[in-house]
Amino acid sequence: MADYAAPIDDMRFVLNQVVDLGALAKLEGFEHAEPDLVDAVLDEAAKFARDVIAPTNRSGDQKGATIDNGVVRTAPGFAEAYRQFVAGGWNGVPFEQEWGGGGLPWAVSLAVQEMITAANMAFALCPLLTQGAVELIAAHGTKQQKETYLRKMVSGEWTGTMNLTEPQAGSDVGALRSRAVKQADGTYRISGTKIFITYGEHDMTENVVHLVLARLPDAPPGTRGISCFIVPKFLVNADGSLGARNDLRCVSIEHKLGIHGSPTCVMSFGDNDGAIGYLVGEENKGMRCMFTMMNNARLSVGLQGLAIAERAYQQAAAFAKERRQGRAIGADEGDNATIIAHPDVRRMLLLMKSQIEAMRGLIYLNGEAMDLARRHPDSAMREAKQGLVELLTPVAKGWSTDLGVELTSLGVQIHGGMGFIEETGAAQHMRDSRIAPIYEGTNGIQALDLVMRKLPNQGGKPVRDLLSDMQRTAIELERAAHGDLKIVGGNLKSAVAALGQATEWLAAHLGSDPAGAAAGATPYLRMFGIVAGGFVLAREALIADRGDSAGTGDAFRRAKITTARFYAEQVLPGANSLLKPVTAGSDALFAIPLELLGA
Repeated sequence: MADYAAPIDDMRFVLNQVVDLGALAKLEGFEHAEPDLVDAVLDEAAKFARDVIAPTNRSGDQKGATIDNGVVRTAPGFAEAYRQFVAGGWNGVPFEQEWGGGGLPWAVSLAVQEMITAANMAFALCPLLTQGAVELIAAHGTKQQKETYLRKMVSGEWTGTMNLTEPQAGSDVGALRSRAVKQADGTYRISGTKIFITYGEHDMTENVVHLVLARLPDAPPGTRGISCFIVPKFLVNADGSLGARNDLRCVSIEHKLGIHGSPTCVMSFGDNDGAIGYLVGEENKGMRCMFTMMNNARLSVGLQGLAIAERAYQQAAAFAKERRQGRAIGADEGDNATIIAHPDVRRMLLLMKSQIEAMRGLIYLNGEAMDLARRHPDSAMREAKQGLVELLTPVAKGWSTDLGVELTSLGVQIHGGMGFIEETGAAQHMRDSRIAPIYEGTNGIQALDLVMRKLPNQGGKPVRDLLSDMQRTAIELERAAHGDLKIVGGNLKSAVAALGQATEWLAAHLGSDPAGAAAGATPYLRMFGIVAGGFVLAREALIADRGDSAGTGDAFRRAKITTARFYAEQVLPGANSLLKPVTAGSDALFAIPLELLGA
């Protein structure tokens, strides 16, 4: 399996040229995020991902996590790598300095996360869940809860989990049955079973802080009657030391298609007296708390699609440069060329490269919008950027994770028959990628969220503003002297127009034909992602053409322009072809009788 090397040049280009890192450093709380510091963080993260995390990827897949009498042991090398992860302060990069974090912008943190995830996706799932738990407690916890948990969780000394899913309640969270009974001392006794709990039990830290959704005895039905509780593995004494073991345990771990190194646990709470839990926020308002955690996690899951595709791309490109097979077109008889000389292999590699760079730009822009929405001094700007965050997050999650599956499959294809053989490692990336379109809300749910909630948000202003930005960029490219830029501009203009038509159709049918709008939601999300990715690459091509992107050479800038052109010619036309599926309505979906569907 090829080694992983962080694409540091492209990361820096996006952060400094597409994202305005200099402007972020002027926001209150980010003053220390100067170029020298950020460069040093990226360099060290790249070394750490390459030298410490990446070597655990293979053992994690082959050995996986194991369980013996409720004790979960992670794969060889994971615990030691995690100790170094904590010692290096990597868990705390985006969190407030008040709690021991690095206080850097989310845009920068996403670059660090990408490196760790590409190095070993199964390993990176542990800090991803802790990150979301920190966000939840910071946003909704009491002062005492923050004092008790945040420092240890920000440092990574304690990890966090999200406990939503139950055997009878998957995405339908409102159907959960876990119970919480209030005690005289103000605590709650939690009982119930949760499934699919990532790192619900492990040997990498001394405590695990579970965020658990449960229902009070008199709670209203559905999601309106769900409360959120902190349920630590070990109770915490007043002086911060660990106390008694709480009444919770891991019953089993799942045997999965991929991410074998990540223990996916079935957790049982309250087998004896009931697990002690502490209410976060208000009773029956737990979904508000949990969505804080889930919205944070959804962008990071979108990042998984990017990261696993990058890892697969690096391995496929290395293989294509070494593997000799066949004669290149136009070469002398008997010439045995490396397969990268063949047009179809080049096509597949450029499909991977162009869409990876499109995802990276979109996800980092999403992170920048998060930073501006939280810290910009102007309230109107904060509102506008929050609208953009809410619009882009389901796209970043859904489109990027779908591409993660498609591009890792292309990586296998480039390897040919060797890609189907486990020892090359190409198959692992494809297997690992397949979970990302499913968890943190399936991509169908992301599409419904985009169409039903995010498009009408603020009267549709965020989507109208974004479409206007895209159209202005397309026009600027069409007017450029550079021939490649004209091609990019023309194709982007056409795709944006199609996306605008699809958006108008959905807006017109949301009220009168919600089933028809829902039927077009998934192709619309893909259409949106394709166009947004083309918009990002178009901006990058404009910057590269100006030649004012400091720290990049001529070859890098030329590659940026060529990559944007390839995407415009080979990928962007797919957006136009999705207009009819988006606007087809739902009649055909329900025209076949149930008895004729399936066996």
